Amino acid sequence: MNTADMLVKERRARMAAERLLELKQAELCQANRKLSSHARHLSDEIVEKREETEALKEETAHVRTELETANYAVLIAERRLWDSVETIRDGFAVFDPEGVMVAANSAYLAPFDGLEAVGPGITYEEMLKLGMSEGMFDIGEVPAAEWITGMVRRMQSAKIPQVTVRLWNGMSIRLMDQRSRDGDMVSLALNITDTIRREAKLKDARRRAEAANRAKSAFLANMSHEIRTPMNGVVGMAELLADTELDEEQGLFVETIKSSGEALLELINDVLDYSKIEADKLVLRPSVFDLEHIIHEISVLLQPTLAQKNLDLLIDYDMFTPTHFVADPVRVRQVLTNLIGNAIKFTSEGHVLVRVVALPEGEDEDRRRVHVTVEDTGIGIPANMAEHIFGEFNQVEDERNRKFEGTGLGLAITKRIITLMDGKIWVDSEVGKGSAFGFYLMLPVGESDKPEPAQMPEWLGRVIVADDNVINRRIVDKQLAVQNLTVVQCRTGQEVLDLTPGPQDVVLADHRLPDMSGTGVAKTLREAGYAGGFVLFSNTTTIPAESRAHITACLQKPPRRRELFAALSGLDPPTNQLLPQATAPNPPTPQDTPPEPAEPRRMRILAAEDNKTNRLVFGKLVKTLTIDLTFATNGREAVEAFETLQPDLIFMDISMPEVDGKEATRQIRAIEADRDLPHTTIVALTAHAMSGDDDAILAAGLDHYLTKPLKKALIFARIEAETPKDCLPVFPDEVLSKMASG
Repeated sequence: MNTADMLVKERRARMAAERLLELKQAELCQANRKLSSHARHLSDEIVEKREETEALKEETAHVRTELETANYAVLIAERRLWDSVETIRDGFAVFDPEGVMVAANSAYLAPFDGLEAVGPGITYEEMLKLGMSEGMFDIGEVPAAEWITGMVRRMQSAKIPQVTVRLWNGMSIRLMDQRSRDGDMVSLALNITDTIRREAKLKDARRRAEAANRAKSAFLANMSHEIRTPMNGVVGMAELLADTELDEEQGLFVETIKSSGEALLELINDVLDYSKIEADKLVLRPSVFDLEHIIHEISVLLQPTLAQKNLDLLIDYDMFTPTHFVADPVRVRQVLTNLIGNAIKFTSEGHVLVRVVALPEGEDEDRRRVHVTVEDTGIGIPANMAEHIFGEFNQVEDERNRKFEGTGLGLAITKRIITLMDGKIWVDSEVGKGSAFGFYLMLPVGESDKPEPAQMPEWLGRVIVADDNVINRRIVDKQLAVQNLTVVQCRTGQEVLDLTPGPQDVVLADHRLPDMSGTGVAKTLREAGYAGGFVLFSNTTTIPAESRAHITACLQKPPRRRELFAALSGLDPPTNQLLPQATAPNPPTPQDTPPEPAEPRRMRILAAEDNKTNRLVFGKLVKTLTIDLTFATNGREAVEAFETLQPDLIFMDISMPEVDGKEATRQIRAIEADRDLPHTTIVALTAHAMSGDDDAILAAGLDHYLTKPLKKALIFARIEAETPKDCLPVFPDEVLSKMASG
C-alpha cells in the first residue's frame, strides 16, 4: 500500500470519525434538549405542587378553624339545649333502642330523689322496679309485676300510647313517649296534677251550674203551672161572665179582667221562651209538617179576635209551592202566630194578608227557599224604628200605639228563632198605611211526590165568587184559574142574584157581604128555584139548622185550596149536590144500616181534673151542649170511670194526685189493647207549657194537647170533631147561631 492510499484511507477514516462525532454530538444535543425540557417540566410541577401544598395547608388550617368553631357551637348549643331542658318543669329523658337511659333532666329524675342508681345507664324496666320497691307509684289494686310488665310492653309498641301515672304524694304524671327513626325513645313526663284539680273543680262547678239550671227550669215550669192553674179560673170565669146579661160598665169590667189575664199569660210565655233562648237551651226538633195547615190552624185560633175587630185574614198560598216541609213545626207555628197576631193587633180596619211562596235552591229539587210575608193595613212603623222593634222589650213609643199593650219580646223571640233556623227576617212599613213583615227559611221538602191535581167536573160552568174584599176575590180567582174554570167576581149579594145562577153554576160566597149575609143570598136563590151548589166561606163551619138547609157545604174562612178543590170536584150533576164530606153526615149504606136504627144518644164526655175551680169553669163552658159530662178528680178515678162509662171523648188534666194524667192514659190504652176496645180520643188539658212538655205528654198516648186557660172555641172545636155519628147534635141552634155570628 502506498502512501497515497494510506492517506486516502486515513482521510476516509477521519471523515467517518468526524461524521460519527457529529452524529453523537447531535444525539447528545437532542438528549440535552429532552433533558432540559423534562427538567423544566419537572421544575414546573414542583412549583405547582409546592403551590398546591401551600394552598392545602391554608385550607387545612381554615377547615381546622371552622371545625373548632363548629365544635364550640355544638357544645354551646348542647349546653343551651340541656340548660333549657333543665328549666322545664316537666320531665324529659332519652332512652336508646335497648331501653337504656341516655340522658334525663332534673324534673324527670326528681321523683327518684335519693336513688343514685336512677340516672343515665339504667334501663327503663330497672327504673320501674326500683321505683316500685321504694313505693313511689300508686297503682291501686293492680299487682306490681303485672303493672311493670304492662308498662314495659307499652314501651315496646310501635306507637306508644299515653298513660297517666299517679305517685305516692298525689301527683299525677302523664307520660308521652315517641320513638325516633333510629330507634331511640324520647319521653316526656308532664305534671298534670293542677290540670286534674282544675278539671275536678270545673266538673264540680258544672255540676252545680247544671243543678242551678235544673232548679231554674223547674222553677219556671212550676211558676208557669202554678200561675196558669188559677188564671184558668180567672180567664174562664171572665169568659163565662161575659156571656151573661151585663150592663155596659159591667161588660167593660169583665173584658178588662179577661184581657189582663190573657196579657199576663202572654208575658209568661214570652219570658219562658226568652229565658231558654238566652241560655242557648232552645232545642229545635225537626219533623215533617204541613205549612199550609199550620197557617190555617192559626187563622182558626185568631178568628174570635178577627170577628171582634171586623177584620179579614187572607191567605195567598202559592199554587206551585209544596205544603210539606221539614223543620220544627212548634217553632214555625210560634213565628207565624207572633207575626200574624201582631198584624191583627195593630190593625183596626182593613185586612191581614199572609203570602207564601217557595223558590228552588239551585238544582236541588228537595230543598226550597220558603218566603212568608205577613201584610196588614195597620198603623205602620216609622223607618227609623224598623230595627228597633226587633230588640228585647222594645216597642214603638208614640201616641198611636200606646193603647196596644205587650212585653216587647215577641219580635225579639221571633227573630232569634228564625236566626236559629238559619233564616232572615225583615220589615217594610209606611206610617198610616201598614206593614209587611217577611222572612225566609231554607227548608227540605217533606213530600216525596206531588199530589195529583183535583179533577173538576167537565159540566161545571161558572164559579161565582162573592166577597167584598178584592184581594180575597183575586186569591180565589188565581186558585181556580189553575183549574181552567170560568170565574165571575161579585162584591155584593145583589150582584150574585142579578147573575141568576143556573144549574151548572156554583156560588162561593163569604158569610159577610155588604148588603146581606151569605146565608141570606143562599136562601133567596133557593126560594127562586136555584138547585145548584152553594159553598159558604165562614169563620165557623157550624151553621144553624135554619140556614144549613140552604147551603151545600161550609168551608172555614180562609178556605184551604185543597178543601176548595175537593168541594168543587165533589159536585155531582144534575142537582150539583156535594158528595159526602166531613161537614155533612155520610148517608148510610145498606150494609152500615142496622135493621132497627137505635135512638140517638147524648155524647159521653169524661173530664179528669183535680182543681175544683177548673172543674167549675169546664162545666160552665160546656153547659149549653147536649152531652153527658162526668168528672173525675184524679187519674185513678178517670181509669175507673173509663171502664164504667166508655166515654166518647176524654179531657185529661196532667198534674193530678194519686195517678197523674200520663199514667192514667197509659192504663186506659192498656185496657183498650187487652179488651180490643176502639181507640178513645184523649185530649190533654194542662198548665204545663214549657218547651218539650207536649212531646212528653203525647208520648204517653194522648192524642191532642191544649194549654190552660181553657179556650171555649178550641174546646168546642174538639168536641165537634169527635162527636160520634150515632149521637144527638151536640150544639143547640142558639149556640150555633152565636158561633156563626163570630
